[in-house]
Amino acid sequence: MSPRLRLSSPLVVLVLGTGLLAACGSSPQGARDGAGITAATGDIASGVSPTVPASPTTTTRSVPASTTVASSTTTRTTTVTTAAHAAFRAGNPDGGAAIPDAATAVDTSHPTRVVGHGTAASCTSAAVVAAVAAGGIISFSCGPNPVTITMTRTAKVRNAHGPVVVLDGGGKVTLSGGGKHRILYMDTCDQAQGWTTSHCQDQSSPRLTVQNLTFADGNSTGETMEGGGGGAIFVRGGRFKVVNSVFLRNRCDSSGPDLGGAAIRVLDQYQGLPVYVVNSTFGGASGQGGRCSNGGALSSIGVSWVVLNSLFSYNAAIGHGANPARSGTAGGGSGGALYTDGNDFTVRFAGCRIEHNKATEGGGAVFFVSNDRTGHLAFASSVLRSNRSAGFETAGYPGVFFLGAGHPSVTATRMS
Repeated sequence: MSPRLRLSSPLVVLVLGTGLLAACGSSPQGARDGAGITAATGDIASGVSPTVPASPTTTTRSVPASTTVASSTTTRTTTVTTAAHAAFRAGNPDGGAAIPDAATAVDTSHPTRVVGHGTAASCTSAAVVAAVAAGGIISFSCGPNPVTITMTRTAKVRNAHGPVVVLDGGGKVTLSGGGKHRILYMDTCDQAQGWTTSHCQDQSSPRLTVQNLTFADGNSTGETMEGGGGGAIFVRGGRFKVVNSVFLRNRCDSSGPDLGGAAIRVLDQYQGLPVYVVNSTFGGASGQGGRCSNGGALSSIGVSWVVLNSLFSYNAAIGHGANPARSGTAGGGSGGALYTDGNDFTVRFAGCRIEHNKATEGGGAVFFVSNDRTGHLAFASSVLRSNRSAGFETAGYPGVFFLGAGHPSVTATRMS
């Protein structure tokens, strides 16, 4: 059975960025509003009462060191700080892929606005929602300790604001969906967020970046806009980038032939430019990964990806019936870490570790289908291991199902 492409509606992109880290305990000069925002460009009103963030937690995991030759694998202990102490670390600690300028963090040393007034209690869902709607470069001032902000509403990018929207958590902020809500949303074709052009699916802004943040317990189950998916972040249009961020326990619908992306779902990028994911972690330990019908971490239609020095582990595609759905099934179950579909697009992993992901159908690690067979998939200086494909995968590429141009390009990469 060969999968087919299903056209999807607009995708929303949200970017959190830091570049140069802004200290969480300091704020620039500006007026403060009741929602816990210091705005250099003016106050942002919000009628939502503050909520106290949840207590921080720390997860420690053992990560086998990456190797590009068939030799024994050593083990090192890496501390993943989800919201616990200042030594925030994300990504594959053994990744050494070069980072192009376009994929680096945004300089947030001079933020447009700041969420919080220097205390944990001032960093609220309402403040995040208001800041994202206003746009610009956003940092956090939540006191000296890491905080978790539980979102009671999805933060949505307004298409006329920006053109840059950056959220930088400084390595101290966790945005949590509380198991109930998608966390961030950007869609240039959603008229409710302001339709700014007649070619919404191909416009250069907003440019969304998320960096130095943790996204936990996002849940888009039941969301139907643009076909659903994107438990933590949903994006369509503009540009989107993820730098030095962690995604934990995110969810989207458990069935459906073509929806996906427990952490991130992307539809459309300006001029077909890629989504960059750099130095980021998706899962990282047993019980911490994402779960969705397809794409336990990432999912897209017709979108290119460049994924650098990142870690994907313990994510799962849990649907049944593949795409198109077999008779008597709801469909889904492909791409334990990544599910991609479309025509002419590329996916490149470099310096990545992809392990212990699983799919009930095809591609325990990666599911890649280019319907017109023009798409390209490449792995460089990466490790793929123990990714279980319960249904099908491409011979010679453990954990990968591929239909595209020729064969996947594999350089200095170990697959097992």
